[in-house]
Amino acid sequence: MTTFATSTPLAVRILRLAFAVYGLTALLWIPLRNAEGFSLVNYFSYFTIESNIAAAVVLIVGGLRDPQSRTWQTVRGAVTLYMVITGIVYAVLLSDVDVTLNDAWINSALHQVLPLVLLADWVFSPPRQRISEGSALTWLAFPALYAVYSLVRGAIVDWYPYPFLDPRANGSVSLVVGLVVLAVAMALMALAVNAVGKLGARWRYGDTERASVEL
Repeated sequence: MTTFATSTPLAVRILRLAFAVYGLTALLWIPLRNAEGFSLVNYFSYFTIESNIAAAVVLIVGGLRDPQSRTWQTVRGAVTLYMVITGIVYAVLLSDVDVTLNDAWINSALHQVLPLVLLADWVFSPPRQRISEGSALTWLAFPALYAVYSLVRGAIVDWYPYPFLDPRANGSVSLVVGLVVLAVAMALMALAVNAVGKLGARWRYGDTERASVEL
C-alpha cells in the first residue's frame, strides 16, 4: 500500500514565506529606487517581473494554506515553468543585456535564486496528483500570450522589453525563426518540469502510477 505524506513540513512553509518576502522586496525596490521617470507599464511588461510576481503569490499561498487541489497544483506547475524560463532565458540570451536591473542582488534574486527556489520546491514538495504531458503543455499559453502582447504593444509604443522580441534589429524573418526555436525550447522545458515533478512525487509519495489519477 502506498503511503502519502499528509502535509508539507512547517519548515518548508516558513521558507516559502521567507523567499516570498525576499522576492517582493526585490520587486518593490526596483520602482522605488528608480522613481524619477519610471514607467510602471514598461515595468509590468517584463516577463521576469510577471513571473516573479506569480512566484511570490505561489510561495505565499503555499506557505499559508498549502492547498493540494489539482487546480492549484497545476497553477503551481505553470508558475514553476515560467520561473525556469526566466532563469534559462536570462542565462542564455540576456546575461550581457541591460534589463534595467542595476542592483546585482535584485538581478540575482529574480533571475537566479527564485527560479531555483521554485524548481526545488516543485521537486521536493511535488504535487500528489500526476499531471499529464498534455496538461503541462497548456502552461505555454501564457508565454504565447505574452509574446503577442509584447509585439503588438511594441509596434504601438516603439519599445520592446527584450532584444529577441524586437523586429527592428534583425527583421521579421529572424524574429519568427527565433520565436519558433524559443517555443520549442519552452515546450521541452514544460515537459522537463513536469517530469521532475513526477520523479519527486515517486521519491516522496511512492508509486504515483497506481496511487493517483493523471490530470
